This record gives sequence, C-alpha cells and structure tokens, in this order.
Amino acid sequence: MVLSNEISRNLLEIKAVQIRTDRYFTWTSGIKSPIYCDNRLTMSYPKIRTKIAEAFIELIKQMDEKPDVIAGCATAGIPHAAWVADKLGLPMIYVRSKPKGHGKGNQIEGKVEDGQKAVVIEDLISTGGSSIDSAEALQLEGIHVLGVLAIFTYGLTKAKKQFTEAKLSFQTITNYDEVLKLLVADGVIDENENKKLQDWRNEL
Repeated sequence: MVLSNEISRNLLEIKAVQIRTDRYFTWTSGIKSPIYCDNRLTMSYPKIRTKIAEAFIELIKQMDEKPDVIAGCATAGIPHAAWVADKLGLPMIYVRSKPKGHGKGNQIEGKVEDGQKAVVIEDLISTGGSSIDSAEALQLEGIHVLGVLAIFTYGLTKAKKQFTEAKLSFQTITNYDEVLKLLVADGVIDENENKKLQDWRNEL
C-alpha cells in the first residue's frame, strides 16, 4: 500500500509511535517495552487522519465482500470509523468495551440490523483482545464481521493466534516492522539495535 510508508513516517513525526532502545516504556500490563504507541494523537492532525481514512478505504475496497456498516471500537477507533463511514457514505456504529450500566444497557450504539455486514475499525492491535471482543459483540447481534482493520500492530504472535482462534481476519495500515525499517533507513537506529528490537517482539 502506497500510503503505508507515508503514514508510518507521519506516526513517527508526531510521536504517535516512539521507539526507545535505551530506556524502555512500561505498559499498563507491566511489560517493559521499547515502543510506545498512541494513535489518538492522529485526531489532531487533519492531513494525517485523512490519509489514514483513505488507507482504510483502500483496504476495504480490496475485500471480496463490502460492508453495509462501519463499526468503531471504543474509544480510539470511533473517530476513524466516523471519517471512513462519512467518506464511503455508509452508516456508522460503535461498540463499547462492555454494556452500559444504565439506560438501555447498550453495548452497541447506533442502528444495527440482523444480517448486516460490518468492518471493525481499531486504532491499535496489541494482543487483539479488545478488537475481538467488539467483533464478537456484533456477531451476537447477527452481524457478519468481514474483518478488523487497524492503524498499527506490534505483530505479536499472541494476536495472530487469538484472531485465528476467533476465526476473524485482520489487516493493518502499518506495523512495527515497517517502522523499524524506516528508522534503520534514516540512521536513527543501527542494525544491532534493530535486532534487539526484533528480538524483544519475537520473544514477547
């Protein structure tokens, strides 16, 4: 995908994706990581978020089946789902991490109909858990999920395994490996650092 390389560079430029080989970040889970990813920052950059929407649309156009509705994962997937749905002229819904504790107790917000086909939009795939939960919530409502699309993935084996077990497909605009290639090409990291970063991911 032509936009993939551009978006990878954009994510680095706005520090939505940061790599540190000397002082690791700490994830919420406690895992020490050389990468920090916060794609919520893309909302504040109109040109970048437009490119992301166009890249998602490119992936959707390559699908054998086309969606009737675009579904966003709460919370970070919601704005991107809205921009994609708007460009495609399609209905949009979003899926909460769990049903509301008041009102109608909805987990899915927006109008859904049994038999509809949906694409799920997410900002980031780490282990895949939240995306899969959203897809399964839609399936319980009789919606056929064509796949999950995300901006970025770390490429963890656990994510691939979980998607396979859930019988769901996923694609991303860019990924950890592509970012590392850019950093090597730009001389930001050397081959030894690149190997260290690859080994970290592969051993996780």
